[in-house]
Amino acid sequence: MAQETSLDVGPVVLLGPPGAGKGSQAKRIMEHYCIPQVSTGDILRRHIAEGTDAGLVAKAVMARGELVSDVLVCEMVRQRLKQPDCKRGYVLDGFPRTAAQAGWLDALLDDKLFDNSRPTRAWPIVIRLDVDYNQLLLRITGRRSCPTCGRIYNVHFQPPRADEVCDVEGCKLVIRNDDRLEVLQPRLSAYEEQTRPVAGYYQRTGRLMSVDGDLPMDEVTRRIFRIIEDHQA
Repeated sequence: MAQETSLDVGPVVLLGPPGAGKGSQAKRIMEHYCIPQVSTGDILRRHIAEGTDAGLVAKAVMARGELVSDVLVCEMVRQRLKQPDCKRGYVLDGFPRTAAQAGWLDALLDDKLFDNSRPTRAWPIVIRLDVDYNQLLLRITGRRSCPTCGRIYNVHFQPPRADEVCDVEGCKLVIRNDDRLEVLQPRLSAYEEQTRPVAGYYQRTGRLMSVDGDLPMDEVTRRIFRIIEDHQA
């Protein structure tokens, strides 16, 4: 891939179902443009570990088996986006999960969160990875990992030399619980119900860009970089 660049990127939102490749592409964006990943999961865990006011509230809510409210999540995200490392841009991970959160993010950025001297608003670059449903099932249910070295295989697309055995460690590969079909189907249903309306929100505002996630990984990356750089131009 191309060398890293210090281009001002702004916020990047990657959308797509579980297994679409968002995590891999997010990592490439971060490395190429030297911007951080802003993960709501990481933020939540940090607040809880540090015992902040927001963290104590979140911990109590989670202990009751309930979901942390949009109000609390958004406040945590707002605090994180004001940090200096986010000034040039960032990749959002796990946010926005709902159309309401997408609207909140637009309102926050409209308030010129980054820098009041910026001549234009830093609207999110929203990219959806489109993947064929059957291909998605093969990607996820075919995943295997080595419990020793962590190497990832796919029995359909990138199998080990010996069936179900790690090439490096020689130990039996395992299936992550999240990759089992009985776990995957509820995750896909949750995506359809909750996250797809986020794409609808950005489509209505004319800011949704789509990339064919079934293409080879490097080609997907090239198309994402082109969208980002065209957006800045």
